[in-house]
Amino acid sequence: MKQEWLEGHHARKRFGQNFLHDRHWIGRIVRAIDAKPGDAIIEIGPGQAALTREIIAEAGHETAVEIDRDLAAFLRTQFTESELTLIEADALKLDWSSVLEGKRLRIIGNLPYNISSPLLFALMQGADRVIDQHFMLQKEVVDRMVAEPGTKTYGRLSVMLQYRYKMFKLFDVPPGAFVPPPKVTSSIVRMVPLPVESLPKVDLAIFSDLVGAAFQQRRKTLRNAVSKFLTEEGIEAAGVNPGLRPEALDVDAYVRLANEAARRRFDERAL
Repeated sequence: MKQEWLEGHHARKRFGQNFLHDRHWIGRIVRAIDAKPGDAIIEIGPGQAALTREIIAEAGHETAVEIDRDLAAFLRTQFTESELTLIEADALKLDWSSVLEGKRLRIIGNLPYNISSPLLFALMQGADRVIDQHFMLQKEVVDRMVAEPGTKTYGRLSVMLQYRYKMFKLFDVPPGAFVPPPKVTSSIVRMVPLPVESLPKVDLAIFSDLVGAAFQQRRKTLRNAVSKFLTEEGIEAAGVNPGLRPEALDVDAYVRLANEAARRRFDERAL
């Protein structure tokens, strides 16, 4: 009988660790992921293997990324090399465009709350190789990820991720499902990358900077919020009302603004 719990290991605040332990919620998450034999599954932050054990039972094998050396050592005592391939690394620093090169990935994880947004952006670099992603995140973060234009939770995270993924909030997970219990409710989100050929053409660097500037001053109108990128006339040329506030625009409108900003920048350099 394999050990179910790593005795004496305390959740480390610097790694944002909260370990899932409730069997009901573990089962519900595993059913949502629906792992199959042959799937190239990567789990970020397997921790004490609550999900890992169940996923391996379903798929036969998993690759896991774990930054905590003590937990990595524990995981090696729980699984054979044929069951678990362990990458001891910081998920934020991995080259997600080349991990398990040549394979179509399914990425899962209970993401640390303290690095969730930067990690979601880091994962975008390998999105063209991903089938789907299932993550447990702070409810507030998931609500922002799936928010629609015109809502209070709609912001930079919403726009940037919705440009690249179709997202579905599946269900909430209460604090009592974890040890130690976090002070917030968690949610499960499913992220399915949009086909590369369907993505609107845009300079991603300009797009990201413009969207970031817009929501940094979200109470201002666009004519003020993105003035570094476009004049009022430029905003209108992109088919957008300069008097609108940033949360009123959908992803396509931001793409048009970024493309107009890029065009005008090119024209200026050509002079």
